[in-house]
Parts: sequence; C-alpha cells; structure tokens
Amino acid sequence: MPNLLFADEKGVVYDHPGLLAAVRSGDDILRPPERPRAIPAGASLAMLPGRRPVGIDPITGQPTVLDEVKVGRRRFVPHAVGATLPPGFTRTYLPAVARPTLAVSGAAPILPQWAYTAAAATPAGFVVWAFRTDRRTHWSPARHSTPDLEATVAARLAATPNPVYRQLSRCALQWRCFTAQNTFYGRDEGAIPSSARCNAACIGCLSEQEDGMPPASHERITRPPTAEEMAEVAIHHLTTARGRVMVSFGQGCEGEPLLRWKEIERAIRLIRAATARGSIHANTNGSLPEALGALCEAGLDSVRISLNSAAPDLYAAYYRPTGYGLEDVVRSVETARKKHAYVALNLLTFPGVTDREGEIRLLARLVRRARVDQVQTRPLAIDPDVYLAVARGRGAGGPALGVRRLVEALQAARPGLVVGNFSRAKPERHVRH
Repeated sequence: MPNLLFADEKGVVYDHPGLLAAVRSGDDILRPPERPRAIPAGASLAMLPGRRPVGIDPITGQPTVLDEVKVGRRRFVPHAVGATLPPGFTRTYLPAVARPTLAVSGAAPILPQWAYTAAAATPAGFVVWAFRTDRRTHWSPARHSTPDLEATVAARLAATPNPVYRQLSRCALQWRCFTAQNTFYGRDEGAIPSSARCNAACIGCLSEQEDGMPPASHERITRPPTAEEMAEVAIHHLTTARGRVMVSFGQGCEGEPLLRWKEIERAIRLIRAATARGSIHANTNGSLPEALGALCEAGLDSVRISLNSAAPDLYAAYYRPTGYGLEDVVRSVETARKKHAYVALNLLTFPGVTDREGEIRLLARLVRRARVDQVQTRPLAIDPDVYLAVARGRGAGGPALGVRRLVEALQAARPGLVVGNFSRAKPERHVRH
C-alpha cells in the first residue's frame, strides 16, 4: 500500500514511514478502494495549507489524523498534500484531510481553484487516484507555453489591431490558457471570447470571484467584441491553422456567449461566407435554448453544455442561475441535437457527489433521452469543502459508487458514447441522429 504524504511550512514534501495513504469521497475518509496509478507527466504535487493529513493506521486499519511530525531534529505541524492533473485525466478520489478546530480556522484558507486529487508515495515514485479518460496528445502541456510563444503572440499583435487578439494575448501569456495559445500557434482549437456578462453566478467562477474567495484564475473580457472582430479571428484561424481545426466561443475569460447570440449568429454567417473549413463550436451553460437553436441554424456545428448534476436543486445551488433553470439546459441539449449539432456535456465531476447512485441514475437518463454524443469528464476545480457545503443535502442520494462506475453507467446508457476531456473536430465525430 502507498504511504501518506505530508508537507512542511515551506512546501517540502515527505512520505510518512508508518501511515498508509487514505482517500476522500465526499465527507468520507476511506482506505483506498482501488489501486492508484503512477503520477502522469504534467501533474504536480500541491500543498493544502492548514489541512491536516489523514492516513490509515496499518495495524488498526482506521483513519488517523497527523497533527505533528518529527523529521530529524525538527517537530512541526504538517500540511496535507494532493496533486493536480494534466488534461486528459479524471480523478477518482480527493485528498484525505482534516480541518483544524474552529479556534484556528484562519490557518485553513480557502484553496485556489484547482481540482485536487488524492496522491501518495510508493518505492517506485508518486501515485495518484485517477484514470486516463482522453488519450489525445494535442493538449499535452509539453506542446504549450513554449519558448517561442511570446514572440509568436507579438507578431500576431503587430499584424492586426483586432482587440480580440489583445484579450487572447493576456490569456495565452498570463493565464497560460491552451486554447488561447492555439490561436497564436495556428493549430487545433482556437479561442474567440465573446461576452462580458453572465446569467449564472457559479460558486468559484474562473473569471469573477466573490469577496472572501481566492483570486480568479482569469480576468474577464471587459468590452464584448463586434461580430466583425470575432469573425476576423475565426476566419484567420480556420483558413490557416493545422491539426484538428476548430474555433470556439465561450472561454474561461468571459461570461455566457448565448447572451450575445445575435452578434455571434452574425459572426458565424460571416465566417461561413468566407470559408467552409473546420468546425465552429460553442461552450455554454445552455440557458437559452432558442438562442442556441438560432446559432445552429447559422452554422454552429458543435456545442458543449456544462452541468454539475441532473438534479435541479444541486444544479441551482452551484450555478445560481438568473432567469433560467435546469429544464432550459436540458431543452438546449435536445434543441442542439435536433439541429444536427454534435452535443457534448461538460460534466463537472466531484468524487462522493457526482458518483452517488441517484446522481448516476439521473445523468444516465439524460444522456440516453437527449442522445448525447460525448461526455467530457471535467474534475471540478474548487476547494472540496466549499463544494461540499453546497452539495450536502442536495441532489439525488445513495451511496457513492465511484467515478469509474459513473463513466461505465453513462457508456451503458448510450452505447457508443464518447467519454473524454477534449472537444472533437469534425473528422473525429461520428454523429448519430
């Protein structure tokens, strides 16, 4: 069995000589129900400040909180350790931690927006509780943030005054967004930010945070671009890019694209008047079914619709929607399929919540009834305790069956369903109507 990891106040990571690793599913601390895998290339260990590591006593088999450790001559209070995964992997368990008592709760700040994964140590190296859900290598970290990126971005900015590229340059260089970088590399999926507003207030939004939460990982676009500005970026990418060529509206640095559906509809018509090459895709919360239908009629051929649950109360508690509900999201899925678009669900997965028996049943029913083409299993990037405060007492209940069982149930509900982490370009799709 792997050994427990812990860190000192400087972030130096150690493995415990006596305690075995534990994992967390929802609020439950468990002896690992499945074997881990070697930590993949591009993954990183992460110290979880103020969280006490929890391991398994090899004699009693019970969870044990590590409140103090001695390393050499030093005694110190340890911090828990997890891992963050590269694209293409889905976590199955959370790091096992204990929060400090109320008297010292300030020592446990809200964690930054990452999808923390259970990790441990073996004689062969570090391991994580996750499995590979997409083997495409074009999203590899090794292909992004390259030494020539800054010069590539500068050259594009010098060639055009289009403000969309100005926003994308910040996304590419400051926030290391791979999709924004692709726009400058001239390959695969390129980004087109389109909206400054949103009709949801997601807990832990990537581009707009509430007071008391960690800083947002992106800064939202402030001026929504015109149809002509969006079309210019898209046309250049679709006509010159190599690889799995597509452009996508709805990025991490913006609000909800459907709120600007009329401008996007015009942009799509301008794009398709100039070129038939590649795919036009949108990432959306699916709040406005009629608007999405209009975009599909204009030439949108692929859509990814985000949700965390098919239970209305849990969906509403996380997304905090304004003027729409889960029923509208479901109608958007159905509308896009009727318009012959390739439909993917961006399923925000969280061990111990998304894999509960009742949640799996509702999600499988949605996938089957709406004839979904793909489910992208996206580990929810949030402090686990923040999300559990939202999820407790909400959603469909039942025991947690495991994230692997969740994926298996979705595939059984819709034979041929694609499960992965990346959007598919036209040549990769096998759309069934």
